[in-house]
Amino acid sequence: MTTNATSESKHFSILIVDDEPANIDILLGILKPYYKLKVAPSGFVALKIVEQFIPDLILLDIMMPGMDGFEVCKRLKSDKRLASIPVIFVTALGQGEDEEHGFSVGAVDYITKPVSPSITLARVKTHLSLAHQMKTTEALVKERTQDLLASQQSAITMLAAAGHYNDTDTGHHIWRMAAYAKLLALQSGWSYEQATLLSQAAPMHDTGKIGIPDSILKAPRKLNDDEMETMRTHAAIGHKILSQSNTPLFSMAAEVALYHHEKWDGTGYPKGLNGQEIPQSARIVAIADVFDALTMKRPYKPAWAHDDAFDYLTKHAGTHFDPTLVKHFLDAKESILTTKQYWDKLEEENLLPSIDSFIPDVISRKS
Repeated sequence: MTTNATSESKHFSILIVDDEPANIDILLGILKPYYKLKVAPSGFVALKIVEQFIPDLILLDIMMPGMDGFEVCKRLKSDKRLASIPVIFVTALGQGEDEEHGFSVGAVDYITKPVSPSITLARVKTHLSLAHQMKTTEALVKERTQDLLASQQSAITMLAAAGHYNDTDTGHHIWRMAAYAKLLALQSGWSYEQATLLSQAAPMHDTGKIGIPDSILKAPRKLNDDEMETMRTHAAIGHKILSQSNTPLFSMAAEVALYHHEKWDGTGYPKGLNGQEIPQSARIVAIADVFDALTMKRPYKPAWAHDDAFDYLTKHAGTHFDPTLVKHFLDAKESILTTKQYWDKLEEENLLPSIDSFIPDVISRKS
């Protein structure tokens, strides 16, 4: 190796596992000028070492007392933290079936004893390089994914704000109701990932209001029939805007925007769907949206007491709302009120956390 290669390779660490001191000494002599080394005289010791120190590569003897190399490799590969470490078996075994077994438990290569210094250095260098390239690629993918998530969260915030741009009295309504929607989804058996997706889609349910004239949105009176008909178009407008993307998030957001004013008994809009014809995402958001609207103080009404709002949902279960979902919502009453307190405090302090913080840590994560 050149001086530069030697300097660069010193960044890599190797764990040598062998019960024979002479074999360890040979490998130390070959590798010490180029790599940081640790040694273990048995499989048990090796597994103890990797609990505290994760090497970049492991050279592993097979024939060891107590626990052979095959078992050590299997245990390493069963641990998510350690599974990506390349393992090279260093062994006198050379039969085809032994090599096949070694690869089946996760080894990347074999070095046959007695070891050749040039072959050992070449194979170690190759597998360290491959592992390093893999880690670099994974880190880049993770970074790009985080960038995409940040862009997606910004889009959610902007579209949600656009839908309520002319409504200055809703405060944290869109975020709080999204938290309720997530809780209700979890209570209803949704996976944590899908419930989180719904909580991100829910704030965009009124995006279509951006297409409704100010004279209607800000009318200080009850709307007449024509104005109400215009107001109802916000569901279709929001659906049209959000359908421009076919990602899972925006597909769900478009679905919620279109159907969140449908009613269980078929008297809602825009399609007049009833019962389970209405997507469950929209049925969940309808309950979360109405509960939060009732318990909010607005210029034209005081905030309802919590119990009165829960009673309203119960009274309209089977007409406006899915009765099963109302029951789930009531079953989650304690978590709902904890979440409300959390968001009310943020609103009082004029704070808004990131969109992935909809549910406070005091509420147990369900999966």
